[in-house]
Amino acid sequence: DCNSCRDLFILTGVKQCMVHFMHKQTTMYIPRMRPRIISASHMNHLHTDHRQQGGNNAGHTVVVDSVEYDFHLLPSGIINPNVIAFIGNGVVIHLPGLFEEAAKNEKKGNGLQDWESRLIISDRAHIVFDFHQAADGAQEQQRQQQAGKTLGTTKKGIGPVYSSKASRSGLRICDLLTDFDSFSERFKVLANQHMSMYPNLEVDVEGELEKLQGYVERIKPMVRDGVYFMYEALHGPKKKILVEGANAALLDIDFGTYPFVTSSNCTVGGVCTGLGIPPQNVGEVYGVVKAYTTRVGIGAFPTEQDNDIGELLQSRGSEIGVTTGRRRRCGWLDLVLLKYAHMINGFTALALTKLDILDVFAEIKVGVAYKVDEKVIPHFPANQEVLNKVEVQYVSLPGWNTNTAQSRTFEDLPTNAQNYVRFVEGHLGVPVKWIGIGKSRESMIQLF
Repeated sequence: DCNSCRDLFILTGVKQCMVHFMHKQTTMYIPRMRPRIISASHMNHLHTDHRQQGGNNAGHTVVVDSVEYDFHLLPSGIINPNVIAFIGNGVVIHLPGLFEEAAKNEKKGNGLQDWESRLIISDRAHIVFDFHQAADGAQEQQRQQQAGKTLGTTKKGIGPVYSSKASRSGLRICDLLTDFDSFSERFKVLANQHMSMYPNLEVDVEGELEKLQGYVERIKPMVRDGVYFMYEALHGPKKKILVEGANAALLDIDFGTYPFVTSSNCTVGGVCTGLGIPPQNVGEVYGVVKAYTTRVGIGAFPTEQDNDIGELLQSRGSEIGVTTGRRRRCGWLDLVLLKYAHMINGFTALALTKLDILDVFAEIKVGVAYKVDEKVIPHFPANQEVLNKVEVQYVSLPGWNTNTAQSRTFEDLPTNAQNYVRFVEGHLGVPVKWIGIGKSRESMIQLF
């Protein structure tokens, strides 16, 4: 159960998240429209939970037995003592952050008992260094000075470490564990490169190396060849696997609202590249979307309501970013955006969450089309300037002015709430399988 997204699956990102199930050799991939959570009920039946991309820029809040856990790098399934958690090669790992996160969550409850014996880390995952995080902050400062605005990054070093990876100068977990002398030399070269790019950046090279060497023995038992681990998981005894993404389709480096995106692929292709899973193992695709739209940080947001409506959605939905603590911007449901996410990911069903937040509205609007220069466009614009000036075409639907919190079946919902769900289904041509109307496990209605 998630405190911010409140629904069955681990959510992640601005306008659509992704989560995936694998049963034996079939993966059910679940992208979605806002961030972060996991199905407490489904976790009881899982064997492994896999994280495929991103770093500790993600924020997943999971509530179990009235205890609220906050995860950034650890796969959320780690709170189930019967689940093996796996951090894949597509993830970038800040080692101090990983252990700090575990320590904070250990103090909250018993969910992380023996977590180190249940966590597996791919040897091919890249390492986020402290100077990557410092460079992230320096880049944001430069953007502010040069362009008068920033990208609104989390300053967790995600962009810089993926840049190191793409330029083939990054360092991986296998490098840290194999030959520390060679690792140290490459680390010094990389640190000097960053100091030359950012004159005000100071790196305590020897101090950082000493700290990193201190993690070697601690993480060594957790590290495995990730490709072979996944192959065994897919071809060994029958098991259920959850694949948990970070961030969302509209934050995808290729398909998101560029440049206000993250630095990895948050869409369905990231499952294959971030874990080493063959495409034929991807089966059902579940899109998880709120009944309205939210966004953290800067970037185009066509259906945003910068008014009392947006304030009401924000307060009722407790829309605060888990990682940054920033208030989420809120607006009406954007079906143009959702249809675009469907084009990329190919949803077979939807989870429509936080429907209860709309309980107090007499009228509810849904964005169904964009106009540019008085003409309806059939696609989602790639260019931010175009996206910022689109004119959203809305359909107004009657609200229900009824508390839905006690509803346990679709038929229990007010007629207008049912009609709202059916409108979304009809417009997208995708069935809604789950409806979220509260924080508790009982507040998830399953339709089929």
